[in-house]
Amino acid sequence: MIGLNHYLIVSGLLFSIGLMGVIRRKNLLMLFFSTEIMLNAANIAFAAASYFYNDLAGQMFAFFIVAIAASEVAVGLGLLILIYKKNGTLDLDDLATMKG
Repeated sequence: MIGLNHYLIVSGLLFSIGLMGVIRRKNLLMLFFSTEIMLNAANIAFAAASYFYNDLAGQMFAFFIVAIAASEVAVGLGLLILIYKKNGTLDLDDLATMKG
């Protein structure tokens, strides 16, 4: 039988993968994808705990995280398009250089 520990382990692994993506990536688009992986890992943990404790609070919290993530993606992708049009790249190293 799959218990709460199994879901929390999967959630922890996904969060670790997302955290490594945030730390190691140099592309802004991949940085957004990594944060989405981290948010989905939190959603899995909240929904699993909510199911096993027969409480809807975790599932409601996960629903609000999905709504916030959707708005973050909409605004973030709009900003990424503007940055790409202005600079021609999404590489963080190229964007961090000071131009005077």
